[in-house]
Amino acid sequence: MEWTIKSRNMKLHETQREQIQEKLSKLERFMDGINDLKVECRFETLRGRGETYTVQVTLIGDHGVILRAEERDKDLMAAVDQVNDNLQRQIRRYKEKHYRRGKLRRSGAGQIIAAPLPELEPSDEPSEERQIIRSKELTLRPMFSDEAIEQMELLGHSFFVYRDAETEKISVVYRRHDGNYGLLMPR
Repeated sequence: MEWTIKSRNMKLHETQREQIQEKLSKLERFMDGINDLKVECRFETLRGRGETYTVQVTLIGDHGVILRAEERDKDLMAAVDQVNDNLQRQIRRYKEKHYRRGKLRRSGAGQIIAAPLPELEPSDEPSEERQIIRSKELTLRPMFSDEAIEQMELLGHSFFVYRDAETEKISVVYRRHDGNYGLLMPR
């Protein structure tokens, strides 16, 4: 497993790095085939919360599985513990869905039901000129649409770009406002 531990607005001491690595290395017990683990620690002052540590962990496993968790706390190691618990829950959920999905695909029944969306409140802030503030490079692995939906849900995103395993074309699944899913396929 390849480790990347970064820090922003703070300096991580070697003992803190070792504690983080020791705590998160236990995730290998829950999931085989973890290829890459990226940890980002930030120190920030938030309105209403005061000084907090934010820990974001991205776990990349075999077959393109990506799990991500982010937690905030006034204590760095408490945030690491919360992220660890969150990732363990996500791994359990992924394994259960992965097992069920295999059974459904073999039996021929594969209906996917979406979880309800939370209500969104309109923003009263004046709109500013929009700009690109972040860009990412993607590795598109072949997968079926139900696998892409599962990956999107695990990441907590509203859309997911993937290479369709049947057509070998790039497709996008997205969550609709009614809670169902949509699929964009190229001609």
